[in-house]
Amino acid sequence: MPAARPAALLFAALLAVAPSLAPGLATAQDRGPAERQRLLDLAYAIGQSHALRQACEGIGDQFWRARMVRLTEVEQADQAFDGQLRDRFNGGYAAAQAAYPECGPESRRAERQAAQRGRALAIKLSQTVRINEQAAPDSMADERGAR
Repeated sequence: MPAARPAALLFAALLAVAPSLAPGLATAQDRGPAERQRLLDLAYAIGQSHALRQACEGIGDQFWRARMVRLTEVEQADQAFDGQLRDRFNGGYAAAQAAYPECGPESRRAERQAAQRGRALAIKLSQTVRINEQAAPDSMADERGAR
């Protein structure tokens, strides 16, 4: 397994888990400006990862594109923000494809860097979701309890 794969797999796992930490609360409409920017940055990193993986695995590889589709489904963004997410993904894809059209040590290094950036963003987003989830206790979980 190439060195880039463990980081990429962790990044993918975080993408899959982060939205489920607080179902119904993790949609794009509920996020503040900083979180929305992180989502846009994450979409760009996913686009880069998609192009870099395709450089080595072939054009038929849709691993990261499928993750982006899932992200847009989970976020349930309004039409304008959904378009921004897609534009950032496509921008990241185009930039990485232009910089690394062929597989080699440089493209593998760039793939690891994109995965690390994406992982950091996904972790930050998941921590924010957990904080939001903890900030809204229900009456049964409240220290005073239901009376």
